[in-house]
Amino acid sequence: MTDSVLFQAFVYLAAAVIFVPIAKRLGLGAVLGYLIAGVIVGPYVAGFVGTEGHHVMHFAEFGVVMMLFIVGLELRPALLWELRKPILGLGGMQVALTAVLVGGAAMAFGVGWKPALAVGLTFACSSTAIVLSTLAERGLLKTSGGQSAFSVLLMQDIAVIPTLALFPVLGIAAATQITEITDVTSEAGRPAWLSGLFVLGAVVAVIASGRLVVRPLFRFLAGARLRESFTAAALMIVIGIALLMQSVGLSPALGTFLAGVALADSEYRHELETDIDPFKGLLLGLFFISVGAQIDFGLIAGDPLGIAGIVLGTMTLKLIALYVLGRIFKLDRPSRWLLAFSLAQIGEFAFVLLSFGVQQRVFSEAFASPLVAAVAISMVLTPPMFIILERYVLPRVTEKGEQRPHDKVHDDHDAPVVIAGYGRFGQMVGRILRANKIPVTILDLDPEMVDIVTRLGIKVYYGDASRMDLLEAAGMGHARLFVLAVDDKEQATAIAENVRHHFPKVPIIARARDRQHYWDLRRLGIKKVFRETFSSAYESAIEALIQLGYRANTAHRLARRWRDHEEKVLEELGELWGKDRDGYVSRVKAGFDEAERLMRDEDPTVYEDRDGSWDNESLRADRQVDAQSTETTTS
Repeated sequence: MTDSVLFQAFVYLAAAVIFVPIAKRLGLGAVLGYLIAGVIVGPYVAGFVGTEGHHVMHFAEFGVVMMLFIVGLELRPALLWELRKPILGLGGMQVALTAVLVGGAAMAFGVGWKPALAVGLTFACSSTAIVLSTLAERGLLKTSGGQSAFSVLLMQDIAVIPTLALFPVLGIAAATQITEITDVTSEAGRPAWLSGLFVLGAVVAVIASGRLVVRPLFRFLAGARLRESFTAAALMIVIGIALLMQSVGLSPALGTFLAGVALADSEYRHELETDIDPFKGLLLGLFFISVGAQIDFGLIAGDPLGIAGIVLGTMTLKLIALYVLGRIFKLDRPSRWLLAFSLAQIGEFAFVLLSFGVQQRVFSEAFASPLVAAVAISMVLTPPMFIILERYVLPRVTEKGEQRPHDKVHDDHDAPVVIAGYGRFGQMVGRILRANKIPVTILDLDPEMVDIVTRLGIKVYYGDASRMDLLEAAGMGHARLFVLAVDDKEQATAIAENVRHHFPKVPIIARARDRQHYWDLRRLGIKKVFRETFSSAYESAIEALIQLGYRANTAHRLARRWRDHEEKVLEELGELWGKDRDGYVSRVKAGFDEAERLMRDEDPTVYEDRDGSWDNESLRADRQVDAQSTETTTS
């Protein structure tokens, strides 16, 4: 063991790199991987890290602040309104009922009412990270039970905010009068009513700044097109709001949560989320490793029955409460059991609340240590709980003719056409689709365009369409079509590669700037590639023939013959481009001669007596060409 900062950083990062992927492969989840990594490198096993874990945790707790900011970003008013009944009703009753049951059980064992209430509120939370990832992996997230579980998790995340605000009131420090405080703090000598005004003013300032300051700021930064400026601004906002909340005596998590909600409808929401998410993930991982390193296995060995009783007692009470509430809210039996089994564990926020409870002197560290161990053990038991549910419980509770939760996946009506690039090309496609009531989602890097499209009520995300996180946020996982209309050739090719690799089942319609770009996109396997000026030039040529005396049907027929020949030659030239320059030039010249011969075969004098474009044999030949072209495209 060493006090070197570099050594400690190496140990924490190496533990995350080694153990988290293993845990994911075993189906345990990333959170448990971090916890296990902390246990292995901690003082009770390998001993690579020791008492400095407390200092690391104080730094890593900032990951929780960022996590609450992202939770706030997800709470769009439309989503809250759609899930208002399960969130407020089912979720609110779950938090209250679990807190009462667990708190009452704690009081029955001689715990005072204040720490008992704190423990009840802490243990009411379930693991958002583990539950949502497990439900998604098993295809249960969109089921009735899965949606109910998501709503309860959402309410639990919201309930963390008032719980954090309540802990100082429950703590011993709350009994000290302000006038007795001798430390020079921001609240020293401040009357209670003035402190309240400062708190209210800070909350209003956070919400107002999200609406009036942050959006114009990001619009300005988007114009610079420097991603590092966006990232720096996002971190600045989170840190600044955390400092503001601390200065008025509130939890930094509360401020960042409110800021996230204020920005939930912003067109820059996903760019904010994706910029902050790596920092949040790394700091949260560091936090969980620190927690795992501090689990006292000597304590567990000294009282295994007591800690096992805490785990089994809490999970049993939560399971019963969730099942009863599922019945009250008229969920079918498979959904009730899914809800109960998925949320019976204690969540990762319990680590934060227990640590905060010790800081606020709600309970002692000796009291909290076995609870921390119980939380970690309950999370480890979550994957086995899902196995028991699917193998033994659901087959027994699902009656004949009744659908299992797997079969109740709701159809996602918002299966959009995703359009990358909304300039002059993308707008034409989008207008036609919207005119036919086909939903579209726009991705664009032009802040002015994003602002205009947002005002028109069209779903739009600011960001680089080559980024996987943005594509997933835009709904590419369930999109029916992807339209690539980006102006820049290199960027468009990079986006096409990414979409083809990660979403191979989504068909792509692509815009090509020129012949070379056309061939680049075709080599990626994109069958529907359209040169941006081809159609307008094609229509202009038809009109030119008409103005020169050709009948309209004849002009269309001649142009169609030329177009078919042009497409055939274009594919042949693609094989020569960049490989055989002389061969390419020769084939271009030969193509010119072939096109002239093709047009000469159509005797213009014939059109004086009758319009050959209506000749049955010619029409039949054109249909055969169309059929062959369709077979080639679909094969």
